[in-house]
Amino acid sequence: METILVDKDLCTRCGICSVVCPMAIIDPADESTLPRVADEKAGMCIRCGHCEAFCPSEALLLNLRPEERQPLPEGAGIISPEDMAFYLKKRRSVRYFKEDPVPKEKIEQVLDIARYAASGTNSQPVQWIVVHDPVNVKKIACLTIEWMKTLVNSAHPMSGYVPGLIAAWEGGYDVICRGAPHLLFAHIPEGNPIAPVDAIIALTHFDVAAPAFDIGTCWAGFVAGAVMSYEPLQKEIGLLAGRKCAYAMMFGHPKYKVYGIPRRKPLEVTWQ
Repeated sequence: METILVDKDLCTRCGICSVVCPMAIIDPADESTLPRVADEKAGMCIRCGHCEAFCPSEALLLNLRPEERQPLPEGAGIISPEDMAFYLKKRRSVRYFKEDPVPKEKIEQVLDIARYAASGTNSQPVQWIVVHDPVNVKKIACLTIEWMKTLVNSAHPMSGYVPGLIAAWEGGYDVICRGAPHLLFAHIPEGNPIAPVDAIIALTHFDVAAPAFDIGTCWAGFVAGAVMSYEPLQKEIGLLAGRKCAYAMMFGHPKYKVYGIPRRKPLEVTWQ
């Protein structure tokens, strides 16, 4: 099977596909031949799609589910620097949520964006668990508190910190999931040294895209800490053998809107 499909009528033989290929496996075109990947190099293709994405004449198609090719309309995705700056600076960690759930279809739309996140050698190791039922979110919060109780008077770095959290929980205050209706878990293969970074990049894509869909997010550090080591919680979310949780995120419709941008520490840059 050919690795790339090239339309001879559209190809201008510009050579860009050969230049941008991260694996340098595309033989450039000449007057008599089109760009091609030799059979002996085909196994090196990481299916990143750079060749297709950067083809100015749209003559080249990566031979990976070509029937799903999505046209890129002129000007699509272009955002002014000013709009991008305000969009990202407005992003807040949301800890107060409306009770109405986020439709599954909308969550899938954001996750569909997140699957385009960068990953080492385009391995795309990240998979997702969405806890959509608020009742199950509460169970996970309870299990996180159970995990915290095992840390009291231990050598764990959080040992001195968790009693206050436990007391707040027992007093009726959800310090774990903040009443969020949903939880998102990114999980990855065990033993993959770069997958944890890939997962954080993918979660960040979800985090950044979510406000455009009226979804507020907050990185669920307590839950993430628990699920990484507490077997009852791992069983509750249904982690399969050979997979481990990289991190967790709570989300839902935000209860309050953002009306301002607070200050941050001054920018510190070292130029070399």
